[in-house]
Amino acid sequence: MDEKKVEFLKQKSQSDLSTSIEECGNINWTTLSQWVQCICVVTFDLNLGQALEYVYPPEFKPTEQEITNICYLAFPDSNSGCMGDTKFHVRLRTSPDGNLSKKLLQFQVYNNECPLILKADQSHYWGFVYFRQKRDLNLPRGYFQKSFIIITRLPFYNLFFELLNYLAPKYFNAGKGILEEACIHINSRWPSLQVGASLNLPLFENSYQILIPKASSRKTIAPIESLENFKVERTQVLHPMHNKIIASVNELDLFHSLGFIVDHMYTLWELVLTAEPIVVIGTSPADCSHMVQTLVAIIAPLEYCAEARPYFTIHDSEFKEFTRDRGKIPPPLILGVTNPFFVKLLKDWPHLLRLPDNQVSLQKQQQLTTKNVLNSNSVTSIGITGPLKTYNSNQNTTGSNGGESWIPGLYTKYKPFLKKDKSLIKKVMLGLKTKRPEHVQTALLRRHLLELTQSFMIPLERYMASLMPLQKDISPFKSAPNTNAFKLDDFLATLELSGPQLTSTLKGDWKGLYRRFYTSPNFRGWYDSRYKELQLTLQDLQLQALSEANLEQWARDKQEVEIIDMILKLKQKLNLYNDKLVSETSSLCAKRHTHSAATTRDQIRAQIDCMKELLPQDLKNIVNI
Repeated sequence: MDEKKVEFLKQKSQSDLSTSIEECGNINWTTLSQWVQCICVVTFDLNLGQALEYVYPPEFKPTEQEITNICYLAFPDSNSGCMGDTKFHVRLRTSPDGNLSKKLLQFQVYNNECPLILKADQSHYWGFVYFRQKRDLNLPRGYFQKSFIIITRLPFYNLFFELLNYLAPKYFNAGKGILEEACIHINSRWPSLQVGASLNLPLFENSYQILIPKASSRKTIAPIESLENFKVERTQVLHPMHNKIIASVNELDLFHSLGFIVDHMYTLWELVLTAEPIVVIGTSPADCSHMVQTLVAIIAPLEYCAEARPYFTIHDSEFKEFTRDRGKIPPPLILGVTNPFFVKLLKDWPHLLRLPDNQVSLQKQQQLTTKNVLNSNSVTSIGITGPLKTYNSNQNTTGSNGGESWIPGLYTKYKPFLKKDKSLIKKVMLGLKTKRPEHVQTALLRRHLLELTQSFMIPLERYMASLMPLQKDISPFKSAPNTNAFKLDDFLATLELSGPQLTSTLKGDWKGLYRRFYTSPNFRGWYDSRYKELQLTLQDLQLQALSEANLEQWARDKQEVEIIDMILKLKQKLNLYNDKLVSETSSLCAKRHTHSAATTRDQIRAQIDCMKELLPQDLKNIVNI
């Protein structure tokens, strides 16, 4: 087929697609907006610099401030030498929006059911970036530079990187028609966002299969179990497609980032647990964003409640807020950066994590670390006052150019509260020597870190449960009591008999670590969430007691105004319970609770009818209004 005919068919195809999109008119993007906010294309303009070239759907175009941040985050900062294709992710703050609460209603049921780390972000967007840079002498600067970005509220790294890998090359080859068609395809063929069910997500000739775990799960569904479920689903696909099973929508390859720094993994765990300010500096936005997200993940299932920016540039609108407004007191924040300027600017930050420049140096680093750890009599970092690093302590860590020759590693004067598990570190390092598969190393680290975090949180959860008022204190005729206050000293007193030493082999100053955690945003986030849960439980118990109380006997010595007041309170409770029942009915995860909720609702209605019968007819008409 000659080139003219190929070009004619390509133009005709694009024309037909544009016509079909125009025929769609005002599309209701309800389904798409649950998964994807919009897709943006950022290019380099000789006069403007990085500029937004295209966004779809156009009605979901970000605000001017958001566009500015997206454009700067879409390209690697400084001369990082990212030739070819580079994939990374970013997080940016959303602009104030009066309709935000209305827009987020679609995530209400989902956020109530999913794990905290998978919640739709109410104040930030996630951006998944595919940056392409290549030589092109026909262009004024001699380079082609353009980024394809998926904007979403969901932290589904594995899913969106799969979509990015598939859609971005198609866009670069075929143009924006592919982008528009993909959005229409997602909106019309993808299911609504659901928790606890296997979801089939078709896109052109591909089909992605995922399962979003329930919040009640102790951890993300194990890959083997997920795969078995998906094998069943695959037989139900009506049209043959290339099926891609995504066993976890969010779990990253921990060992990919932690492999070179595993000797100081426990120090990093404490720093993230207590929300210490950390700057991660590398030469690639891909490495930085992966490391920042890995750090956030090492305290799972606890939610990281401070700020975390997988990739950050000097042009970001929060640059001054994060780096200068606090003076010499850095905010609780993890920043991923590539511009060497940050090394000097953030010299007062207490913790800096320097990443290897490339895979070759990473392998050398791992080999040297393995040798040092396996041959060392002691691998604990307790008492080290200089920078922590993975090379021998007698090596220089800085060069004459102010840090550019720093070797990869963790630079901090932080003294850990806990002694590291030397046997676990040696096991991981031995796996490097024996070339154990990376996914096995990741599974080993993830399981260990999960158990460590759970050991830390179990005493807190147990103490929090003890703050619940006694059943006898819950009266149907009084307001629901409040949860008792959290008192740090009382909690620390419980550790002697029921502390983390019962489930963890790590030794050290656990009380000191709890005191530091108590002052962190992570504690405040966890406590606020648990306090809200306990208050809702108390309200449910009080409402249940009210639905089962003998109100007819209670009303014998009451005046009519008191009975009317009780009816109004019951109606108010009934409205709240109806809202809860609607939420539970729309949920696939709470079916077994729906029957009890409906029973309580019916009992409250019966109580209202009983109270009405005690009133004269004229007052009955008033309360019926």
